[in-house]
Amino acid sequence: MHEITLVANIIELAEKEARKAGVRSIRSIEIEIGKLSCIEKAAFDFAWMHGVKNTMLYGAERITHFIPGEAACKSCHEVFEVEELYEACPRCGDYFSEIVHGQELRVKSIRVEE
Repeated sequence: MHEITLVANIIELAEKEARKAGVRSIRSIEIEIGKLSCIEKAAFDFAWMHGVKNTMLYGAERITHFIPGEAACKSCHEVFEVEELYEACPRCGDYFSEIVHGQELRVKSIRVEE
């Protein structure tokens, strides 16, 4: 379950930035997760619930945005929404495409208590 490692890395990043800003508490964290990132939402939520205990993120609001998958066909250059990594282009039927969005995992913002 790689979600535990991902949560641990997010906590480490958030706490590092909070300490750098000289604050002791984080009020909220905003995260973007791509729908094609292979992150299982239930596993991520479970890892988050247990991972934030005794950290600056304990009690902080987590705002999660799920980014839809989007691909660009390498043959006809059509940009289209995808639910899975390997989907045919709806315009030409080709399977050779490049994922443009949907594999992200990023911390968008951290709000702290001053």
